[in-house]
Order: sequence, then structure tokens, then C-alpha cells
Amino acid sequence: MQIKTRIALQFSSIVAAILVVFSLVIYFISSTYRQEEFYERLRSKALTTVRYLIDVKEISEELLRIIDKNSLTALLNEKVLIFDEQNRLIYSSVDDEVVAYPKGIINTAREQREIETVYGDLEVVAFLYEEDNRSVVVLAMAHDKFGKSKLGNLRNTLIWGLLVGLSVTIGLGIFFAGQSLRPISRINEQISTITARNLRNRLDEGNRKDEIAHLAINFNRVLQRLDQAFEQQRSFVSHASHELRTPLAALKSEIQIGLRQRHSADEYQAILENLMSDTDRLISLTNNLLFLARTLENISQMPLAAVRVEDVLFLAKEELVTAKPGYQIDIDYENLPDAETETMVRGNEELLKRVLLNLLDNACKYSADNRAKVRIRTDERLCTVTVKDNGIGISEKDQENIFQPFYRAANAVGYDGFGVGLSICQKIIELHQGVISVTSRLHHGSSFIIQIPHL
Repeated sequence: MQIKTRIALQFSSIVAAILVVFSLVIYFISSTYRQEEFYERLRSKALTTVRYLIDVKEISEELLRIIDKNSLTALLNEKVLIFDEQNRLIYSSVDDEVVAYPKGIINTAREQREIETVYGDLEVVAFLYEEDNRSVVVLAMAHDKFGKSKLGNLRNTLIWGLLVGLSVTIGLGIFFAGQSLRPISRINEQISTITARNLRNRLDEGNRKDEIAHLAINFNRVLQRLDQAFEQQRSFVSHASHELRTPLAALKSEIQIGLRQRHSADEYQAILENLMSDTDRLISLTNNLLFLARTLENISQMPLAAVRVEDVLFLAKEELVTAKPGYQIDIDYENLPDAETETMVRGNEELLKRVLLNLLDNACKYSADNRAKVRIRTDERLCTVTVKDNGIGISEKDQENIFQPFYRAANAVGYDGFGVGLSICQKIIELHQGVISVTSRLHHGSSFIIQIPHL
């Protein structure tokens, strides 16, 4: 079922329920008012008759019947009966027929003093009248033809009004539902034209205020992120192909040199050493590519636990200095933590160690003195680690792209590396709900700053 039809049906159902309840309330109130009004008229008529009979001695029963029959307030099929203390009929407004009335109503009227009931199509009022030591029961019955006719007309009017109202409501519901959902239909038409080849297309955002406009705005943001992801993927494939082609070409060249002519043992030794160097470079690049791909694929499934930042820093320092003894790394606090938990973060120790290894290695590699300074600072919310060097620095233009996969600054081309490490670092820090940033000046060194919420 279409949303337009569902909305129209729901709207019509709500309005129908309101109209039905409203009509029933009006009909019930009108019916109750008619009945109470008619009972009051019966009671007044019966009270007038019994007073004439008992209090006015000059009026005989025959004259009272004539008065009752010719009264302007006479009701349809009206009957007034009066019973004495022994429940004997002492007066009847009709003397030419036997009047039937509900059984036991006389005694009930004496017990309850007044009763209102229905007998067939007649409304009945019976009450106890006491005057001058006399106690009689007065019974009045009549058919409210006029009142019921008006009630029937009201019922028919309400039914027809309900049917017409429902018809109009359904029609207007379908119309306005279509009008309300028309922007969504336009969005669907625009979305159907967007493919992987034209992700730069954007939806019409309308007035940018209502919910439909917000939907279009959010979808455009998704398209922008998808476009960036596709662009990064294309860039990744391009750079990976380029980086892989270089060592493979070098391997092929060395092999061709070795096969082209005979060489001495020392020359073959040099060729094999070159092959080993290129192979190591190819293995290192392949490992970095695999790690980057696995990190991006499984980053949301990595196990997280409480990790102390300084412990990970010293592990990374020990591992790096063991592999490269010429590196020097100084670790210190900018401020002493107020609590032990200020240097504890929720994270993955191995991933954090890889980030710090990469930053420490870069800091030492790009510095003439192979020295890196690490400072730990904490506040009420964040644990901050700053890795600083006195190396070649990074230009402002390069700083904008330094975290892109395979991007290398112009002044870093002569150093070993593939431009993958910082991209991996950024993804890992984002996993830890943190931020990594860089401040740098050419020939004056760089500072990489990691900020992660602590426990």
C-alpha cells in the first residue's frame, strides 16, 4: 500500500471516528432531552388532572374527561389513570376502552413515590399524590409522535452528514496526501537518476526548512561522503598501482640485467642484494596495504579495553629503539594528572601502539638528529599526546592532504616511505573517538597532536 493511500486512510479513519462519536453524542443528548421533556409534560398533565379531580369539587369526572380530551396540550394516545388507596381505579381519561398498563407499577410508585418507564411505544409516568389525607397514584401515558419524529429526522440528518463528511474527508485526504508527498516523489525521481558515474549530482533542497528539505540535505551529505569515498578508492587504486609498479619494475630490470650476460660472482651478489632490497620494499608496501585494507574493513569490530597511554608510549619507544638504535625519544608530562584515569582511554593497545610507532618513526626519520620529543597532557575530558620533531617540516598546502592514502609531501620524496602510515593513524584515532592534527613550518619541524577522551 502506498504511503499516500495509507495517510489518506488513517486521516479518514480519525475524522470518521470523530464524526461518529460527535454524532452519537448529539443523538444521545437529543434523545435524552426529548424523553425528559416528554416525561415532564406527562407529569404536568397528570398533576393538573389529579388536582382538578381531588381539589376542585365543582368538576365532575365527566367534565374532567371533556376537559382532558379538548385540552390544547393533549398528547397523542394520551391516557390518565388515578387509583385510590386500595389500588382501585377512580378515574380514567378514556371511558370507552380498557386501558392496559405495566403490571406492578402502582405498588412500585407507592414505594418509590415516582417512576418513569416505557410500555410498548408509550412513555409512562406514575407518582404518588397525597392531599387532604388522601393518597392516590396517578398514572399518565402517551406516545410522543412529534418528538420521536424530530429525533428520527435528526438521526437521518446525522447519518447523511456523516456519509457526506466521510466522502469529502477521503477525497481531501487523498488530495492533500498527494500534495504533501509530491516533494518526496520528486526526490525519488532525482535519486533514480543518480549512479556511481554522477555522484556529484545533488537533490533539490527546497526551502531548507521543512522535513522534506532536511531529508534532501542529509541525502546530499550522504552523496558527498559517497563521492569522497569513491574518489578515495580511485586514488587508492591509482597510488597503490603506482607504488607497486616501481619495485616490480626495479625487480624486472635487475633480473633482465642478470640474464642478459654472464657476470662475475661479485656482480651477481650485487644484483641479488638489489633484488632483496626491492623485494623487502615490495613486502613492506604489501603489508601496509593489507593492514590499511583490514583496518578500514574491521575497524568497527576491533576489541576495546582500558589502556594506559604512557604504557603504550613506552612499549612503542622500546620497540622502535630496539629496531633502530640511533633514534632518541624523550617522553615527559606537561602536567601531572589529577587522577590515574586521566591517562587511561578506552581503546585497542596494538592499534594505538602502531599509531605511536608510526609517529615516533616519522619524527626521528625526518629530523637531522633523529630525536623526537613526546609530551603528555590531560584535562577534565581529554588525554593529549604531542609528538614533536625538529625536522624538515610540512608546507601549509601539504598539511591539507597529509592524511590522504599514498600522499607524500614534496620534501619527503627522498626518504623511505609510501604515504600510507598517517592515513592508517587517522583511521585508528577516529576509531577511538579521537582527533589527530598537525602543526608545522618548513625547516622548523612538525608537531602531531593526538586527542582522545579519557575514562
